[in-house]
Amino acid sequence: MKKIIILISFLFCGFTFAQKKKSATPKTPFVWESSNVYFIVTDRFNDGDKTNNHTFNRNKPTGKLRGFDGGDIRGIIQKLDEGYFTNLGINVIWMTPIVEQVHDGVDEGTGFTYAFHGYWTRDWSAIDPNVGTKKDLAELVQKAHARGIRIMLDAVINHTGPVTPEDSVYPSDWARTSPKCTYKSYDTYINCTLVDNLPDVKTESNENVELPTFLANKWKKEGRYDKEVASLDAFFKKTGYPRAPKYYIMKWLSDYITEFGIDGYRVDTAKHTTEDVWADFKKVCDRAFAEYKKNNPKKVLDNNPFFTVGEVYGYNIGNKKFYDFGDKKVNYFENGFTGLINFDFRNEAKMNYEELFSKYSGILQNDLKGNTVMNYVSSHDDGYPFDKKREKTFESGTKLLLAPGISQVYYGDESARSLDIEGTQGDATLRSFMNWDDIANNETTKEVLSHWQKLGKFRKNHPAVGGGVHTQISASPYVFSRTFTKGKYSDKVVVGLDLDKGQKSISVGTVFANGSKVKDAYSGKTATVVKGKVNLNTDFGLVLLEKL
Repeated sequence: MKKIIILISFLFCGFTFAQKKKSATPKTPFVWESSNVYFIVTDRFNDGDKTNNHTFNRNKPTGKLRGFDGGDIRGIIQKLDEGYFTNLGINVIWMTPIVEQVHDGVDEGTGFTYAFHGYWTRDWSAIDPNVGTKKDLAELVQKAHARGIRIMLDAVINHTGPVTPEDSVYPSDWARTSPKCTYKSYDTYINCTLVDNLPDVKTESNENVELPTFLANKWKKEGRYDKEVASLDAFFKKTGYPRAPKYYIMKWLSDYITEFGIDGYRVDTAKHTTEDVWADFKKVCDRAFAEYKKNNPKKVLDNNPFFTVGEVYGYNIGNKKFYDFGDKKVNYFENGFTGLINFDFRNEAKMNYEELFSKYSGILQNDLKGNTVMNYVSSHDDGYPFDKKREKTFESGTKLLLAPGISQVYYGDESARSLDIEGTQGDATLRSFMNWDDIANNETTKEVLSHWQKLGKFRKNHPAVGGGVHTQISASPYVFSRTFTKGKYSDKVVVGLDLDKGQKSISVGTVFANGSKVKDAYSGKTATVVKGKVNLNTDFGLVLLEKL
């Protein structure tokens, strides 16, 4: 009897082990090169705290859509809690700069404007109270990470905010106020101001400079002078860098890594400093990220390095490794950046699917292997989006979310938020408040959102979509595969576009073996591969096949 009990116990244990072994599936890794990034103009997304809408007496009349509208970090947390980003398949949230902005505004010819956009810095070491607090940021990072979503902030080192009656200019050894850039050669992009009244940080300088008096006085008034100075002293002692303007700013920006554990930086105006600035910035960020992981071992998500993507305005994927200033070519990928924003996707989205996808895969798998680009159909300062009238919202989603590379979903792309607002001047028309009412009440908007959600989740679940090798299986009907391998992990998908609605037969080539069970992630229907084909009956002309 004892032998029988032992035998039964052995068999049960073996069965349990087999069950565990069978049910264990490799966890889908997070891959920056295939990520789905949601880009938010923080002030224009969602108002989660109405008590901070007009700090620093920012109450003057402004041009249309040129004042603070109430969006904040708490509003992003609210939508995170509601599952909005998860349902959209987002795994990175990128916010416009959240550091303290100039307190007053200026009129650059497009109406009186406050720094709602975040690109007019007054104090890099503080979060602007209009968008929230450090406690809010800590909560956002914690809750995002718990959902597998990374946080990418926006770094501005090239310039300060404009000079206003409330905001004094940085000292002359910190920033220049002239000449204005002429954009005719490499040098005329760098040692100059982008526009009038936007002081240019002397990023070329390696000279020691003192902390600006106005900033020291500000910190004393806020009761944090001693703490901030001690932190600066420790940074410069540890790194050996001179107390030059750029290194002060790098220190302040890296504090958001060591303190909160943010995962990446999008770098603004990257081509307006010498490229070595960004190589140094990446080193500072990497050290800060390593320090955060060492101090917070239980909060480490994975072994991915800190991520940087640069705004080299005018760069496109066809440039491959180099951006050409006319008199000089620069490889930013060798100077601190894993990725660059691809400014030509919104033009190339006019290409047919195969031309677009094969071109991008070919470059990313060869010339840019190990690097990546971030694609977009609309953005906060590009007046020529792919679909300004929002008449091609389904096509926009399909091309952006299935294209090789990183997808940048600009807030409202998924809900057809208007990019053409009457009465606005300049880029304000691109920055209207998020259209939550349409999402709640407009049936057409709901259909558009559903399309973007299905594609976004498919991309998030499959690194092969953005990071894999593209292969056309069939020209008509149009079917392609993407295959991805990283270490022991592999992923493969088959996609069909412009198919007939109803009954359809899709060739899967050799991607899925005969007898394999597959699921169409778009319709939710399942099928079995027979003789290299999958037969489905769905109401859609799009199929997203994944192995069950």
